[in-house]
Amino acid sequence: MVFSSLFFVFVFLFANLLTQALVTDLKKKNIVMLCFSLVFYAWGGVRYVPLLLGMTAICWFFALRIQSAQSAGRGSGKGDLIACIVLQLVILGIFKYTGFFLRNLQIVAGVPKVIPNIVLPIGISFYTFQLMSYVVDVYRGDTDAQPKYWLLLLYASLFHQCIAGPIVRYRDVENDILHRRVKMAEVSRGVTRFAVGLAKKAILANGCATVADLLLDAEYLSRTSVLGVWIGAIAFMLQIYLDFSAYSDMAIGMGLMCGFHYKENFNYPYTADSITDFWRRWHISLSTFFRDYVYIPLGGNRCARSRHIFNMFVVWALTGMWHGASWNYILWGLYYFVFLVLEKYLIPVDRIPKAARRVLTLVIVLFGWVLFKFENMSLLGTALKGMFGLNGNAFYLRFDWLQLQNNIFFLIAAGIACTPLMSKLGNLLKNLSRNSKGGLIAYGVMDVAVPLVLMVLSTMALAGNSYNPFLYFQF
Repeated sequence: MVFSSLFFVFVFLFANLLTQALVTDLKKKNIVMLCFSLVFYAWGGVRYVPLLLGMTAICWFFALRIQSAQSAGRGSGKGDLIACIVLQLVILGIFKYTGFFLRNLQIVAGVPKVIPNIVLPIGISFYTFQLMSYVVDVYRGDTDAQPKYWLLLLYASLFHQCIAGPIVRYRDVENDILHRRVKMAEVSRGVTRFAVGLAKKAILANGCATVADLLLDAEYLSRTSVLGVWIGAIAFMLQIYLDFSAYSDMAIGMGLMCGFHYKENFNYPYTADSITDFWRRWHISLSTFFRDYVYIPLGGNRCARSRHIFNMFVVWALTGMWHGASWNYILWGLYYFVFLVLEKYLIPVDRIPKAARRVLTLVIVLFGWVLFKFENMSLLGTALKGMFGLNGNAFYLRFDWLQLQNNIFFLIAAGIACTPLMSKLGNLLKNLSRNSKGGLIAYGVMDVAVPLVLMVLSTMALAGNSYNPFLYFQF
């Protein structure tokens, strides 16, 4: 089940919001939310529900042991912390990386003859990181261990963000789980945020995906013109932001409707003026996770230059591996490592005009997304060569030119949606409305009409579109 499906919006979500409104006791609200969350997760594979239950149980058990040991003065609980983290990573590694390591071993040593086909449980990377952050925070004293297993399970399985983030830390939603109150102003904001996210996904991201898949099709990639490969790469660049940020928008919006407050996961990353700035704006919950639980414990930047570069290398290699068990993801992570080191130590970024920095950053990010898209290394090489006409491909073909003409206004609209322009216009109208009663009424009407119109347009788009995946479900 995906957020951008008619069944989810008009059946599952409606039923969830209705029950949350009808049930007044917070404990019962949490029980009902847990039931909905487990049903949502089971929709993608019932056999993986015990895995979620088990991994949560491991962290619940060890967190209680750590807190008990610290409270009784029996030590810091470091051994329990290490045991818990190792167990979690081993489980994640078995499901996510067994096939990758065995395939590479087969290439090098010729064994094993048969590689088992292990299906990746949906969302495992996200809830594994969430649970590990919880145990580490208990160890550090940043939060108290949750004595009730089912409440920790609610945290790990909340359907708003369990499958594709944002990565939520327990300490950030503990108060919402235990004491939340639903406010009508936040419900209104949540509905608008959800409608915006649904429109970004159903209309813009899916439309960009159609263009990208057509022009970067594996079967014809070697013959696609230079223009075609560039248009396809730009369309994929727009798609992946609109797709993933749309999911975060919907998660944040649904949370507000129910009294949960999730932190922002994106801050218009395509307006960044450096790669460092880009990663402060892109997938913020993942970046801050690696910063707080890997980079800083390794020593951060408060060390010798060689050690700092090593710390960055570890973080970005892990960032690549987290995204997928394939060499292209590892290369993608190390690709950013190289540019971040260059910005830190070799390139005087501040001396470059800001406009030029933004263009350069977009170009670097664009090539990064080409690395990200193609797991097949041969296809990756074909795509990169095709961008410069090194496949013997033409500069442009009539077919590609027609695709550009047919989609130019749509791609421009998608590009605008990647900037804060519409948000700034909305804030401007809101400020102007305060100067007159008529303006305030007009703004109020618009505040109601915009999400309604977006919902109608999204429903129409979903009703006629069979292509509707979320890219980050595979992670």
